[in-house]
Amino acid sequence: MKFCWCTITVNNMEESLKFYQEIVGLSIEKRYMAGPATEIAFLGSGETKVELLYHNDVNQNINVGQNISLGFEVNSVDEMIKFIQEKGLKIESGPFQPAPHIKFFFVKDPNGLSIQFVENIQL
Repeated sequence: MKFCWCTITVNNMEESLKFYQEIVGLSIEKRYMAGPATEIAFLGSGETKVELLYHNDVNQNINVGQNISLGFEVNSVDEMIKFIQEKGLKIESGPFQPAPHIKFFFVKDPNGLSIQFVENIQL
């Protein structure tokens, strides 16, 4: 079995696309209307795929859950923290280094979903 993608229902498609493109670094693979009031965008290439789903005819009350996060590997946590701060985003928690070979921190996406940026440190 192969994992295909993670679907995130979003409050604002443009705001979410900007976050996942500019902050996470995912490119839009495809974007389309799935009916008159539903828009879908797939981001990422290779194994990493995120699907954004927006319903423009529904008053969105998105509940992403407090104990769910998506993790993305970065070359340097310290450089990513600097980048996040330059973009005006808040670090939600961390950085943490629970073992010598891993370091990570969390931010929130525009919908309140926890996004983890992790550095795998070669010893």
